[in-house]
Order: sequence, then structure tokens, then C-alpha cells
Amino acid sequence: MNRPIARPKEITYHKRSKVLELAFAEANLEIPAELLRVYSPSAEVRGHSADERKLQTGKKHVSISSIEPVGNYAIRIVFDDGHDTGLYGWEFLLDLGENTERYWQEYLNDVKAANASRLPTIPVGHWSPSKTSAADRDATGPAEAPTHDQ
Repeated sequence: MNRPIARPKEITYHKRSKVLELAFAEANLEIPAELLRVYSPSAEVRGHSADERKLQTGKKHVSISSIEPVGNYAIRIVFDDGHDTGLYGWEFLLDLGENTERYWQEYLNDVKAANASRLPTIPVGHWSPSKTSAADRDATGPAEAPTHDQ
């Protein structure tokens, strides 16, 4: 019988790098927020069987909004895209952290096979190339072409 994995001594989220750092007795691990999000243990992401797993796309810039303890066995992570279901148990986090490279490669392969993207989609009508108005551009004159020094 496997012994239960002890709670990490420390859990730190680094906002700038978007990395969750876990200090287990066995190892210190760093897991990117994007990887945590796309491999969420929630039924919404994993389904109820391996065949029901839903590929998560557009999560490249996802961040963690909050982390809440769940007893002595897990944490609940709230992401800035609104996802907040799924309990991240210590064994799951240890596996994800120790095998980050393998999980990343599997995810990238799945994204490529689905002809999808890690970048978020922008709804039609919600993007414009410049925040300056046509009147502002006319007042400053035509834009000059960039020059390149050889």
C-alpha cells in the first residue's frame, strides 16, 4: 500500500512568471499556471473517463486568482478565466510537477493535432489595431516607414 503524500511545506504563487511553487519533503517543484489549468482534475476538463477529456485551448496567458486549502489533502485553484472546479490533490500535483516536461509535450501534441492554439481567441469586433482615432493620426501626419541600419 502506498503511503499518503504529505502536504507541501510551502505553496507560493509567483504572479509575474505565473508559476506555482510547491515545497514537498520529496522535492521542490514549479508548475506553470497554464499547465495546471489545461490538466485541471475537474470533470469539466477530464470528463468522467479518458474518452471524455476536453482539450483546453487559449490558456497561454491564464493566471491564478486565488488558492484555497481543502482539508489536509488538496487545494482548489481559482483561475482568472473563471475556472474554479477541480481539487488538486497532493499526489496529482507531485506527479504533474515531477513530469512537467512530459505533460507539456503531450499537451502541445494534442493542440497541434487539433489544429488549435494556446493563444486566446478574440471575439469579432473586440479588437482594433490602434487606440488612436483617425483624427489623431491625421493631425500628426502620415507615419514614416521604419529605417533599418545595415
